[in-house]
Amino acid sequence: MHNEEQQNLQGTSQMPPQQHYGGHDMFDAHEAMSTLVGAMEQGVLYEQHIQDQELKAMCQKHRAFCTQLYNTIVDTLKTGQDPAVPTQSYKMDQNNDVMYGMQPSQPKTPAQSVTELNDQSISGFMLGSMKSAASAFTMTSLEMTNPIMRRIMADSVPNMVEMAYEVFLYQNKNQYYQVPQLQQQHMQAFQNSYAPAQGTMPH
Repeated sequence: MHNEEQQNLQGTSQMPPQQHYGGHDMFDAHEAMSTLVGAMEQGVLYEQHIQDQELKAMCQKHRAFCTQLYNTIVDTLKTGQDPAVPTQSYKMDQNNDVMYGMQPSQPKTPAQSVTELNDQSISGFMLGSMKSAASAFTMTSLEMTNPIMRRIMADSVPNMVEMAYEVFLYQNKNQYYQVPQLQQQHMQAFQNSYAPAQGTMPH
């Protein structure tokens, strides 16, 4: 019985590359891909309603980048091997300046029709899509048996982070996403609430 059980176990070296996936990988990769496709398709939907040319250009740039990433993943998903086009690095156009403080604004209420959706709403949807994709790709990369797919998923997380952060900076600049600060003494209390650990790294 023990020998029969062992015969059912196969290592990576005994299988063709396109089968170097566990069932769990398939479910996780499918979920990550669905999240990415959702972000791309929402971009198609939003673009016609965007007023600001800067936001429209950002939406198009995100969609183009995600399309290439999608094709890279599909390539490796089918073959289990290195994709023809490797993972790229996303470079955002926004600078890292954040505006702090709160300006008075009208209370927001949910839109009741498509005509009420504006650039504030749409940039919020874009941020939400990228945050979801970053989470899905992170979770997928943690337990992926195929090392190439795992690397593609893991390498894509910083790109999702950059795209999400770019939207955050755009929102902040336009006062859609305001950043309040704590009082100075409260801020310092948090900053000083941890001290360096003793001991050194093992050699």
